Amino acid sequence: MSRIGRMPISVPDKVSITIDQGIVSVKGPKGTLTHQIPDGVSVVQQDGHLVVERASEDKHHKALHGLTRTLVNNMVVGVSQGFTKTLDITGVGYRATMSGQRLNLALGYSHPVEVVAPSGVSLGVEGQTRITVSGIDKQVVGETAAQIRRLRPPEPYKGKGIRYSNEVIRRKAGKAGKVGGKKK
Repeated sequence: MSRIGRMPISVPDKVSITIDQGIVSVKGPKGTLTHQIPDGVSVVQQDGHLVVERASEDKHHKALHGLTRTLVNNMVVGVSQGFTKTLDITGVGYRATMSGQRLNLALGYSHPVEVVAPSGVSLGVEGQTRITVSGIDKQVVGETAAQIRRLRPPEPYKGKGIRYSNEVIRRKAGKAGKVGGKKK
């Protein structure tokens, strides 16, 4: 049996869950999320916990068991706490500013780059070099952060670009090995 799939999902007091004809709706203080449960997997509510069960030992059902449990758990966490991704900008002249709901980025191009947040996601700027992406849907928050990072990914020689805060960039030695070794 799936180790992740058999773990029960604890439901906080402020979160209400309705299960109706294969659709799970989770409502909490931050908003509401819904998800269509695939065939062969069921979600059962038992004394303050949610349990995800599969219909058979079929390979397809086993694959969906842990996935469904994780998606429902992310919905519960999202409506109660929310998700946040933090991006750092590194480079001379690289900066971020907010103008209304739009994120303006100066990334060394000949023009400023403008990013509009999708619905359900809020963008914020701390200082001029830290961007926070937050929302209740983990997938949308992650995808938005990845799209912003894709505008100027970090390069390995000087480390300039946009990176996740916890990301480590492996640096390469430059021309003639200036960074890592001595000339021969």
